[in-house]
Amino acid sequence: MIKTDILIIGAGPTGLFTVFEAGLLKLKCHLIDALPQPGGQCSEIYPKKPIYDIPAYPEILAGDLVERLLEQIKPFNAGYTLGERAETLEKQEDGSFIVTTNKGTKHHAPVVVIAGGLGSFEPRKPQLENLERFEDKGVSYIIKDPEIYRDRKVVIAGGGDSALDWAIYLADVASEVSLVHRRNEFRGALDSVEKARELAQLGKIKLYTKAEVKELHGNKELQAVVIKSTEPDKEPTYLEVDHFIPLFGLSPKLGPLGNWGLEIEKNAIRVNNAKDYQTNIPGVFAIGDVNTYEGKLKLILSGFHEAAVMCQYAYQIINPDKRFVMKYTTVGGVEGFDGTKKEAKKEVVQSII
Repeated sequence: MIKTDILIIGAGPTGLFTVFEAGLLKLKCHLIDALPQPGGQCSEIYPKKPIYDIPAYPEILAGDLVERLLEQIKPFNAGYTLGERAETLEKQEDGSFIVTTNKGTKHHAPVVVIAGGLGSFEPRKPQLENLERFEDKGVSYIIKDPEIYRDRKVVIAGGGDSALDWAIYLADVASEVSLVHRRNEFRGALDSVEKARELAQLGKIKLYTKAEVKELHGNKELQAVVIKSTEPDKEPTYLEVDHFIPLFGLSPKLGPLGNWGLEIEKNAIRVNNAKDYQTNIPGVFAIGDVNTYEGKLKLILSGFHEAAVMCQYAYQIINPDKRFVMKYTTVGGVEGFDGTKKEAKKEVVQSII
């Protein structure tokens, strides 16, 4: 039986940052994740994807963000159960919980925090007759290593942030990048849309709007796609390609979490955002992309905020007889469980009257 103060389901960026916020409160954390390494989607699906909305980083690769978070939480000696999926939740008489994984590993904690991102997920695939035939033979649904596409001809389909961001990124890697979207308007960030259109004007991206990839051709591997306009008077375009990457998002599934008695709304966990991000089960919190409430923004930035607030209330559950007085790290520094301490710089401020 693994015992800890806070048991975190999900070792993505939000789960990792929770370790830091809990550590400031002298609370130990243990993380469970079905993936074999920490980092969630940032490590498994798009480690080389640039992220633009992390404070103090104008641009940072997803994998690098995970490395910085792991460095930040290192002094707090978090425990990990990786490669195992949280399967069951059992509430004990004292209000604590036992969470058992699909491999039978048991964890005991007074507080459980679900930071599972989108949960378990699978890519949304386009309806193409021979799509599966070319999977891993030119057709991919995620981009792990952009170097695979160096000096290759790539077609990306989609109109969201992932499609736009990767088209922009690969414009300097691939020999040819085509972006296909069934509408004129994109769903991504305005800055990304403007950048993609600018690259199209410069000839670095071929932009096909009001169009869809309708056919895949090739022998053993993908060799060409047929792009058809949604406007009936336009002829189809036959395009020689090496790679076709449909980025239509992920179809999220909560998996076993959906059987825990949590209040579910549109495949996300409803929480009390007016106070502490607690679920309908006292002692169980949900933070990051896995939760929902009015005005929810699915941003890593939002998950970080939710983690900080949640830890304050988790402390009260774990230490009901203690009163914690929050000190800014600029005043108190950061003291880890491994004996390390980063002292806050003492500065003298003089008032001039």
